[in-house]
Amino acid sequence: MKKPNSKLVSYLFLIVLLILFTKVEGADFDFDQFFEKSVLRIDYELVGDANTQLFVLKQLKKQNNWSGTEQLAKETDSDFGDYRYSVYDSASNKLLYKNGFSSLFHEWQTTPEAKKTTAGYYHVNLMPFPRKTIRYLLEKRRFTDGEFEVISQLYINPNDYFIREEIPEPVPFSIIEGGDSVNQKIDLVFIAEGYTRDEMEKFKNDVVRMWNYMSQIPPFDSFADDFNVYALELPSNESGTDIPGKLVYKNTALNFSFYTFNTPRYLTTTDIKALHDAAAVVPYDHLFVLINSETYGGGGFYNYYSASTSDHPLSEKVAIHEFGHGFAGLADEYYDSSVAYDGYYNLKVEPWEPNITTLVNFEKKWKDMLQEGIEIPTKRIKKYKNTLGVFEGGGYSGKGIYSPYQDCRMKSNKPDGFCPICSEAIKKTIEKYTGRNK
Repeated sequence: MKKPNSKLVSYLFLIVLLILFTKVEGADFDFDQFFEKSVLRIDYELVGDANTQLFVLKQLKKQNNWSGTEQLAKETDSDFGDYRYSVYDSASNKLLYKNGFSSLFHEWQTTPEAKKTTAGYYHVNLMPFPRKTIRYLLEKRRFTDGEFEVISQLYINPNDYFIREEIPEPVPFSIIEGGDSVNQKIDLVFIAEGYTRDEMEKFKNDVVRMWNYMSQIPPFDSFADDFNVYALELPSNESGTDIPGKLVYKNTALNFSFYTFNTPRYLTTTDIKALHDAAAVVPYDHLFVLINSETYGGGGFYNYYSASTSDHPLSEKVAIHEFGHGFAGLADEYYDSSVAYDGYYNLKVEPWEPNITTLVNFEKKWKDMLQEGIEIPTKRIKKYKNTLGVFEGGGYSGKGIYSPYQDCRMKSNKPDGFCPICSEAIKKTIEKYTGRNK
């Protein structure tokens, strides 16, 4: 009997493996195969200085009410944010879920203080709860080239008895808009901060006022029905918020404070754990903290939270500006206001934010939307007042960074709404949450 050709056998074996692998990779996987409709919450601290960060796991928790999309991730999904976390099936290494975000820690790393000391900031990442073991990968965008580098990875078994499953504190809430189809709508939760129990009627009225304003500004006016809006009545022991520069300190539920990085108008919190503990009673895609104060200010971080005060004459405009940051990842377009950052953007790298450019890779931004013959850069003159262009100034820098309009809601308090580029970014974000970007 003739012996089989060993090279031929090996060749045929490789072909069979290739066919099997292709079938697995090309198979149609659905959400329910890999996930439950509940939430895996990963709490951790990032500890470091201007050049380093160390991942310190604090807890794993299971929560109810997964409200995000039920589409599995694709490698081609947009990578917004200073950080991203990805979820892979441990057995097949298939990408299942991916999300980007920004945080106060990243901003702190660009301050002069971070060059002299070390600090730790609390973080929370949310994802659909897995049915099988997953690999969770956390990455940060490098300043030098804009690419992602790995900070940490974990293998998480959903049957691990260290995953906490607790009943959240029963915080009362009201449904302001919608309240249905949580996986096909954006679940926006306004959370009370600095409102006492006796002030909750004021809080609900403030939320209605804020949402009425926001939902009338383009492009949100065309998509208002795509939002479920909740008012979470989280009580504080005292009314108001901390204003350290005026020696004002209040005992509040979420510990918000003005003078973040010694900037008077910058209003943030580092108590991210308390924020998510309170929100666990409702489904949520985005958290908006409404602070009971007449002082001007706010803050916003992509895919993390947005915040503004309630009672300043410009509070509604500040709110939608901060929501532009937190919801759609829009950059600040101003360049003539004091900030604490030291060289926030690398002018040799294209920023990830959709509404600013360094012209390093302008083809990925709004170049193809410009009118024929428009000059690059575009002069800030009356002729181009309402023209899409490439205007120098933006991202806290008067030189080397360019924005698409001479003025926009992401630049100043003068315009009511957003420029065409910011509006398009908001539309794409809404499509992502509602599942219309398949």
